[in-house]
Amino acid sequence: MPVLTRYLIKEIIKGTTIAMMILLTLINLFTLSDELQKLGEGTYTLAKIFQYVALTTPRVLYELMPSAALLGSIFVVGAMANNREIIAMRSIGLSSSWIIRSILLAGFIMVMFAVFVGEFVAPETEKAAQLLRTYATKNEMVLKTQYGMWLREGNQFINVRKIVNNESLQDIRFYEIDENHQLKMLRHADTAHLIQSGQWRLQNVSSSFLGARQVDSKVLDEQVWDSAINSDLLEVTVIEPDNLAIIDLYHYIDFLQDNNQQSQKYELAFWGRIVNPFIVFVMLMVSSPFVIGIGRGSSTGARIMIGIMIGSTFNIFDKLFSQLGMVYSLNPLLVAVTPSLIVFAGAILAMRIQRI
Repeated sequence: MPVLTRYLIKEIIKGTTIAMMILLTLINLFTLSDELQKLGEGTYTLAKIFQYVALTTPRVLYELMPSAALLGSIFVVGAMANNREIIAMRSIGLSSSWIIRSILLAGFIMVMFAVFVGEFVAPETEKAAQLLRTYATKNEMVLKTQYGMWLREGNQFINVRKIVNNESLQDIRFYEIDENHQLKMLRHADTAHLIQSGQWRLQNVSSSFLGARQVDSKVLDEQVWDSAINSDLLEVTVIEPDNLAIIDLYHYIDFLQDNNQQSQKYELAFWGRIVNPFIVFVMLMVSSPFVIGIGRGSSTGARIMIGIMIGSTFNIFDKLFSQLGMVYSLNPLLVAVTPSLIVFAGAILAMRIQRI
């Protein structure tokens, strides 16, 4: 790899790292401020709040990578333009296309890092963060999985496959063990509706009692169930896309579709996770016209403001388009790629106008 290519890649990665640290600090301060409002709830101490913020950091880092890449490249390559380094590179025969290729090569390294964090680190730490806060603030032993919520109450293990809302559950399974840890009862209910706090009405209930020599069965239209599950607990037991890697999202979407449940939210998250790493390349392409062309001679503050405006506008447009896709049931793949394609086309147009 030529010396100048290594130099450019190193400087862009260095600038992106600095931008990432600044952005992470700001976001974590906002998160810390929000979590401090829950200080003292249950066993949610200051130490656990800091632990929660630390555990959510990988997810935030993954989401901020495109914005950090944009700010880093605008700052670093723009500074090179101001210091006449870009002119010096051109004077020895290096074209603008070579500069852009080197920028994109740095982007490739950043994408590999983002994919590693987003797929192998962030889902696990995000899940651990949510469980930490749930256990501390609610004092409930509850576990979220991609196949529903699991809760232990005494000798019973309860699996809720579908949470319709805070007062309605579907496909509830009960497993009761005896003092020797042997399974002694199985029960299934189609639905459960909240009667009052700590009490539910089960409907279409089928029970099987396992004895030493025989199995007895019983079917009831309705049955009252006394349980610690409440509406507050259900709010924190919904499976979120941030807690799942791409392969887990794929399997969970299959699970939802097989059970005739709404999966659009997770399909949109699935395609968004695939597209998100490539947004780094889009942001780097967007930065090229500003640092090679019109950005020449501009101040550091002006370049940073350009980066913030572009990144903020893209994020707002991306989230707005995602919400419109959810409301109007648009194709998830189309919703995921459209904002990036529009911005990419704008970057190409800007480079052609400036003849870069």
